Amino acid sequence: MSHLSRRAFLATSAAAASAALSPRLTRADTKAPLFQISLAQWSLHRAFNAKGADKLDPLQFAAIAKKDYGIEAVEYVNQFYMAKKADDAYLKELKKVADDNGVKSVLIMCDREGNLGNPDEKGRAQAVENHKRWAEWAKFLGCHSIRVNAASDWTKGFEETQKLAADGLRRLTEFTATLDINTIVENHGGLSSHGEWLAGVMKLVDNKRCGTLPDFGNFNIGKIAGVKETTYDRYKGVEELMPYAKGVSAKTHDFDEKGNETKTDYRKMLDIVLKKFKYTGFIGIEYEGGKLSEPDGIKATKKLLETVRDEMAKG
Repeated sequence: MSHLSRRAFLATSAAAASAALSPRLTRADTKAPLFQISLAQWSLHRAFNAKGADKLDPLQFAAIAKKDYGIEAVEYVNQFYMAKKADDAYLKELKKVADDNGVKSVLIMCDREGNLGNPDEKGRAQAVENHKRWAEWAKFLGCHSIRVNAASDWTKGFEETQKLAADGLRRLTEFTATLDINTIVENHGGLSSHGEWLAGVMKLVDNKRCGTLPDFGNFNIGKIAGVKETTYDRYKGVEELMPYAKGVSAKTHDFDEKGNETKTDYRKMLDIVLKKFKYTGFIGIEYEGGKLSEPDGIKATKKLLETVRDEMAKG
Protein backbone atom coordinates (compact mmCIF):
# COMPACT_ATOMS: atom_id res chain seq x y z
CA MET A 1 0.00 0.00 0.00
CA SER A 2 1.19 3.47 -0.83
CA HIS A 3 0.26 5.18 2.43
CA LEU A 4 -0.75 3.26 5.54
CA SER A 5 0.97 -0.09 5.76
CA ARG A 6 -0.82 -3.33 5.05
CA ARG A 7 -0.15 -4.38 8.63
CA ALA A 8 -1.78 -1.21 9.95
CA PHE A 9 -4.87 -1.78 7.84
CA LEU A 10 -5.23 -5.35 8.98
CA ALA A 11 -4.57 -4.52 12.62
CA THR A 12 -7.13 -1.73 12.80
CA SER A 13 -9.90 -3.52 10.95
CA ALA A 14 -9.52 -7.22 11.69
CA ALA A 15 -12.86 -7.32 13.43
CA ALA A 16 -14.59 -5.93 10.38
CA ALA A 17 -12.90 -8.27 7.92
CA SER A 18 -14.96 -11.32 8.79
CA ALA A 19 -18.16 -9.40 8.05
CA ALA A 20 -16.87 -7.66 4.96
CA LEU A 21 -17.92 -10.25 2.42
CA SER A 22 -21.57 -9.82 3.34
CA PRO A 23 -22.86 -7.00 5.51
CA ARG A 24 -26.03 -8.89 6.32
CA LEU A 25 -26.69 -9.32 10.01
CA THR A 26 -27.06 -12.61 11.80
CA ARG A 27 -30.41 -12.45 13.51
CA ALA A 28 -29.83 -15.16 16.08
CA ASP A 29 -31.49 -12.81 18.52
CA THR A 30 -35.11 -12.76 17.41
CA LYS A 31 -35.48 -9.29 18.91
CA ALA A 32 -32.93 -7.84 16.50
CA PRO A 33 -34.41 -5.32 14.05
CA LEU A 34 -35.23 -6.43 10.51
CA PHE A 35 -32.51 -4.04 9.31
CA GLN A 36 -30.26 -1.32 10.66
CA ILE A 37 -30.37 2.29 9.53
CA SER A 38 -27.31 4.19 8.32
CA LEU A 39 -26.94 7.77 7.16
CA ALA A 40 -25.55 8.65 3.75
CA GLN A 41 -23.43 11.78 3.96
CA TRP A 42 -24.99 13.09 0.76
CA SER A 43 -28.16 13.77 2.77
CA LEU A 44 -26.26 16.77 4.16
CA HIS A 45 -24.42 17.74 0.98
CA ARG A 46 -25.65 21.32 1.01
CA ALA A 47 -24.42 21.78 4.57
CA PHE A 48 -21.04 20.18 3.87
CA ASN A 49 -20.66 22.35 0.76
CA ALA A 50 -21.82 25.54 2.49
CA LYS A 51 -19.63 28.58 3.12
CA GLY A 52 -18.87 30.33 6.37
CA ALA A 53 -20.65 29.60 9.64
CA ASP A 54 -23.28 27.35 8.00
CA LYS A 55 -20.69 24.84 6.77
CA LEU A 56 -20.52 21.47 8.51
CA ASP A 57 -17.12 19.88 9.10
CA PRO A 58 -16.82 16.55 7.20
CA LEU A 59 -14.42 15.34 9.88
CA GLN A 60 -17.31 15.38 12.34
CA PHE A 61 -19.80 13.49 10.19
CA ALA A 62 -20.00 10.43 12.45
CA ALA A 63 -20.53 12.63 15.51
CA ILE A 64 -23.26 14.58 13.70
CA ALA A 65 -25.05 11.36 12.71
CA LYS A 66 -25.05 10.12 16.30
CA LYS A 67 -25.74 13.33 18.20
CA ASP A 68 -28.21 15.02 15.85
CA TYR A 69 -30.09 12.01 14.46
CA GLY A 70 -29.45 9.07 16.76
CA ILE A 71 -27.95 7.10 13.87
CA GLU A 72 -25.01 4.83 14.65
CA ALA A 73 -23.80 3.94 11.15
CA VAL A 74 -22.55 6.19 8.36
CA GLU A 75 -21.87 6.13 4.63
CA TYR A 76 -19.15 8.60 3.65
CA VAL A 77 -18.95 10.49 0.34
CA ASN A 78 -15.44 10.90 -1.05
CA GLN A 79 -16.24 14.28 -2.62
CA PHE A 80 -16.01 15.89 0.82
CA TYR A 81 -12.53 14.49 1.42
CA MET A 82 -10.77 14.98 -1.93
CA ALA A 83 -8.24 17.43 -0.50
CA LYS A 84 -7.44 14.93 2.27
CA LYS A 85 -7.15 11.84 0.07
CA ALA A 86 -3.43 11.30 0.80
CA ASP A 87 -3.54 12.58 4.40
CA ASP A 88 -3.00 9.66 6.78
CA ALA A 89 -3.30 11.83 9.90
CA TYR A 90 -6.71 13.10 8.78
CA LEU A 91 -7.87 9.56 8.03
CA LYS A 92 -6.84 8.42 11.51
CA GLU A 93 -8.73 11.33 13.04
CA LEU A 94 -11.82 10.49 10.96
CA LYS A 95 -11.75 6.96 12.35
CA LYS A 96 -11.24 8.28 15.88
CA VAL A 97 -14.34 10.47 15.61
CA ALA A 98 -16.39 7.44 14.57
CA ASP A 99 -14.90 5.22 17.27
CA ASP A 100 -15.30 7.82 20.01
CA ASN A 101 -18.99 8.16 19.15
CA GLY A 102 -19.66 4.44 18.78
CA VAL A 103 -20.51 4.82 15.10
CA LYS A 104 -20.02 2.10 12.50
CA SER A 105 -18.45 3.12 9.17
CA VAL A 106 -20.42 1.20 6.53
CA LEU A 107 -19.09 2.29 3.13
CA ILE A 108 -17.57 5.12 1.10
CA MET A 109 -19.42 6.46 -1.94
CA CYS A 110 -16.85 7.25 -4.64
CA ASP A 111 -17.43 9.73 -7.44
CA ARG A 112 -15.31 11.92 -9.75
CA GLU A 113 -12.52 9.37 -10.11
CA GLY A 114 -13.03 8.47 -13.76
CA ASN A 115 -15.29 6.05 -15.62
CA LEU A 116 -14.69 2.40 -14.83
CA GLY A 117 -16.34 1.61 -18.17
CA ASN A 118 -14.20 4.05 -20.16
CA PRO A 119 -13.83 2.75 -23.75
CA ASP A 120 -10.22 3.93 -23.70
CA GLU A 121 -8.02 1.26 -22.14
CA LYS A 122 -5.67 3.73 -20.46
CA GLY A 123 -8.56 5.81 -19.15
CA ARG A 124 -10.23 2.71 -17.74
CA ALA A 125 -7.02 1.57 -16.07
CA GLN A 126 -6.50 5.02 -14.58
CA ALA A 127 -10.03 5.04 -13.19
CA VAL A 128 -9.26 1.75 -11.43
CA GLU A 129 -6.09 3.24 -9.97
CA ASN A 130 -7.90 6.38 -8.84
CA HIS A 131 -10.32 4.33 -6.72
CA LYS A 132 -7.71 2.30 -4.89
CA ARG A 133 -6.89 4.90 -2.27
CA TRP A 134 -10.56 5.08 -1.30
CA ALA A 135 -10.55 1.32 -0.88
CA GLU A 136 -7.65 1.77 1.52
CA TRP A 137 -9.67 4.38 3.39
CA ALA A 138 -12.63 2.03 3.56
CA LYS A 139 -10.50 -0.79 4.92
CA PHE A 140 -8.94 1.44 7.57
CA LEU A 141 -12.30 2.86 8.68
CA GLY A 142 -13.86 -0.61 8.96
CA CYS A 143 -16.26 -0.28 6.03
CA HIS A 144 -17.48 -3.36 4.19
CA SER A 145 -17.44 -1.71 0.74
CA ILE A 146 -16.67 1.16 -1.55
CA ARG A 147 -19.56 2.27 -3.73
CA VAL A 148 -18.55 3.08 -7.31
CA ASN A 149 -20.26 3.94 -10.59
CA ALA A 150 -20.40 1.79 -13.71
CA ALA A 151 -20.26 4.77 -16.06
CA SER A 152 -19.26 4.41 -19.71
CA ASP A 153 -19.74 6.07 -23.09
CA TRP A 154 -23.37 5.12 -23.59
CA THR A 155 -23.14 5.65 -27.36
CA LYS A 156 -21.21 2.37 -27.48
CA GLY A 157 -24.45 0.46 -26.97
CA PHE A 158 -26.06 -1.82 -24.41
CA GLU A 159 -23.85 -4.92 -24.65
CA GLU A 160 -20.54 -3.17 -25.36
CA THR A 161 -20.88 -0.88 -22.35
CA GLN A 162 -21.72 -3.88 -20.20
CA LYS A 163 -18.42 -5.47 -21.23
CA LEU A 164 -16.46 -2.27 -20.64
CA ALA A 165 -17.98 -1.64 -17.21
CA ALA A 166 -17.49 -5.27 -16.22
CA ASP A 167 -13.82 -5.09 -17.17
CA GLY A 168 -13.14 -2.02 -15.01
CA LEU A 169 -15.16 -3.39 -12.13
CA ARG A 170 -13.43 -6.74 -12.31
CA ARG A 171 -10.01 -5.12 -12.09
CA LEU A 172 -10.99 -2.94 -9.16
CA THR A 173 -12.72 -5.82 -7.37
CA GLU A 174 -9.58 -7.92 -7.65
CA PHE A 175 -7.80 -5.18 -5.71
CA THR A 176 -10.50 -4.56 -3.10
CA ALA A 177 -10.70 -8.31 -2.49
CA THR A 178 -7.09 -8.22 -1.27
CA LEU A 179 -8.31 -5.81 1.42
CA ASP A 180 -11.28 -8.03 2.31
CA ILE A 181 -13.79 -5.42 1.21
CA ASN A 182 -16.34 -5.25 -1.59
CA THR A 183 -16.78 -3.12 -4.68
CA ILE A 184 -20.45 -2.28 -5.05
CA VAL A 185 -22.26 -0.41 -7.81
CA GLU A 186 -25.23 1.93 -7.50
CA ASN A 187 -27.84 2.54 -10.17
CA HIS A 188 -26.68 6.09 -10.79
CA GLY A 189 -27.72 7.41 -14.19
CA GLY A 190 -27.38 6.34 -17.80
CA LEU A 191 -27.57 2.60 -18.41
CA SER A 192 -26.48 1.94 -14.83
CA SER A 193 -30.07 2.93 -13.96
CA HIS A 194 -31.36 0.17 -16.25
CA GLY A 195 -31.87 -2.80 -13.93
CA GLU A 196 -31.35 -5.43 -16.60
CA TRP A 197 -28.16 -3.76 -17.80
CA LEU A 198 -26.57 -3.54 -14.36
CA ALA A 199 -27.62 -7.06 -13.38
CA GLY A 200 -25.98 -8.22 -16.60
CA VAL A 201 -22.77 -6.41 -15.63
CA MET A 202 -22.76 -8.27 -12.31
CA LYS A 203 -23.07 -11.57 -14.15
CA LEU A 204 -20.14 -10.66 -16.40
CA VAL A 205 -17.93 -9.66 -13.46
CA ASP A 206 -18.83 -12.90 -11.69
CA ASN A 207 -16.97 -12.11 -8.47
CA LYS A 208 -18.54 -12.57 -5.04
CA ARG A 209 -16.78 -9.38 -3.91
CA CYS A 210 -18.59 -7.29 -6.55
CA GLY A 211 -22.18 -6.39 -5.83
CA THR A 212 -24.84 -3.70 -6.01
CA LEU A 213 -26.23 -0.86 -3.92
CA PRO A 214 -29.83 -0.62 -5.11
CA ASP A 215 -31.11 2.95 -4.77
CA PHE A 216 -34.90 3.32 -4.55
CA GLY A 217 -34.96 6.52 -6.60
CA ASN A 218 -32.11 6.52 -9.11
CA PHE A 219 -33.84 5.10 -12.16
CA ASN A 220 -33.58 7.99 -14.60
CA ILE A 221 -31.74 6.66 -17.67
CA GLY A 222 -32.07 9.64 -19.98
CA LYS A 223 -32.16 9.47 -23.77
CA ILE A 224 -29.74 6.84 -25.07
CA ALA A 225 -29.70 5.70 -28.68
CA GLY A 226 -31.01 2.17 -29.07
CA VAL A 227 -32.57 2.09 -25.60
CA LYS A 228 -36.33 2.48 -25.52
CA GLU A 229 -36.61 3.42 -21.83
CA THR A 230 -35.75 6.87 -20.51
CA THR A 231 -36.79 5.86 -17.01
CA TYR A 232 -36.93 2.42 -15.43
CA ASP A 233 -39.54 0.94 -13.13
CA ARG A 234 -38.04 1.35 -9.66
CA TYR A 235 -39.61 -1.77 -8.19
CA LYS A 236 -38.57 -3.95 -11.12
CA GLY A 237 -35.07 -2.43 -11.01
CA VAL A 238 -34.59 -3.04 -7.29
CA GLU A 239 -35.86 -6.59 -7.70
CA GLU A 240 -33.28 -7.21 -10.45
CA LEU A 241 -30.44 -5.75 -8.37
CA MET A 242 -31.23 -7.32 -5.00
CA PRO A 243 -29.65 -10.73 -5.76
CA TYR A 244 -26.29 -8.89 -5.78
CA ALA A 245 -27.03 -6.34 -3.03
CA LYS A 246 -24.54 -5.69 -0.27
CA GLY A 247 -26.28 -2.49 0.76
CA VAL A 248 -29.50 -0.60 0.08
CA SER A 249 -30.07 3.14 -0.37
CA ALA A 250 -33.38 4.59 0.81
CA LYS A 251 -33.76 7.63 -1.44
CA THR A 252 -36.38 10.21 -0.49
CA HIS A 253 -37.47 13.56 -1.91
CA ASP A 254 -40.90 14.58 -0.64
CA PHE A 255 -43.43 13.32 1.90
CA ASP A 256 -47.21 13.49 2.14
CA GLU A 257 -49.21 14.47 5.21
CA LYS A 258 -48.99 10.90 6.53
CA GLY A 259 -45.20 10.83 6.29
CA ASN A 260 -45.04 8.60 3.23
CA GLU A 261 -42.61 9.23 0.39
CA THR A 262 -44.57 10.61 -2.56
CA LYS A 263 -42.83 8.71 -5.38
CA THR A 264 -41.78 5.46 -3.71
CA ASP A 265 -44.18 3.14 -1.89
CA TYR A 266 -41.87 2.15 0.95
CA ARG A 267 -44.06 -0.71 2.06
CA LYS A 268 -43.97 -2.22 -1.40
CA MET A 269 -40.24 -1.56 -1.77
CA LEU A 270 -39.26 -2.96 1.61
CA ASP A 271 -41.47 -5.98 1.00
CA ILE A 272 -39.21 -6.73 -1.99
CA VAL A 273 -36.00 -6.03 -0.09
CA LEU A 274 -36.81 -7.73 3.20
CA LYS A 275 -39.36 -10.44 2.47
CA LYS A 276 -38.52 -11.55 -1.03
CA PHE A 277 -34.75 -11.32 -0.71
CA LYS A 278 -34.38 -11.72 3.08
CA TYR A 279 -32.04 -8.74 3.30
CA THR A 280 -31.01 -7.86 6.86
CA GLY A 281 -28.11 -5.45 6.36
CA PHE A 282 -27.93 -1.67 6.53
CA ILE A 283 -30.40 0.56 4.72
CA GLY A 284 -28.97 4.02 4.22
CA ILE A 285 -30.96 7.25 4.43
CA GLU A 286 -30.30 9.44 1.39
CA TYR A 287 -32.54 12.49 1.46
CA GLU A 288 -32.34 14.69 -1.65
CA GLY A 289 -35.47 16.76 -1.38
CA GLY A 290 -35.88 20.52 -1.38
CA LYS A 291 -39.15 21.18 0.42
CA LEU A 292 -37.87 20.07 3.81
CA SER A 293 -34.53 21.15 5.19
CA GLU A 294 -31.80 18.53 5.14
CA PRO A 295 -32.14 17.82 8.89
CA ASP A 296 -35.94 17.55 8.65
CA GLY A 297 -35.71 15.37 5.55
CA ILE A 298 -33.34 12.99 7.32
CA LYS A 299 -35.64 12.79 10.31
CA ALA A 300 -38.68 12.19 8.11
CA THR A 301 -36.90 9.40 6.23
CA LYS A 302 -35.75 7.79 9.47
CA LYS A 303 -39.27 7.91 10.86
CA LEU A 304 -40.69 6.34 7.70
CA LEU A 305 -38.14 3.52 7.74
CA GLU A 306 -38.77 2.86 11.42
CA THR A 307 -42.54 2.91 10.94
CA VAL A 308 -42.50 0.41 8.09
CA ARG A 309 -39.90 -1.73 9.87
CA ASP A 310 -42.13 -1.93 12.96
CA GLU A 311 -45.18 -2.78 10.84
CA MET A 312 -43.32 -5.57 9.06
CA ALA A 313 -41.90 -6.95 12.29
CA LYS A 314 -45.44 -7.37 13.62
CA GLY A 315 -46.49 -9.51 10.73
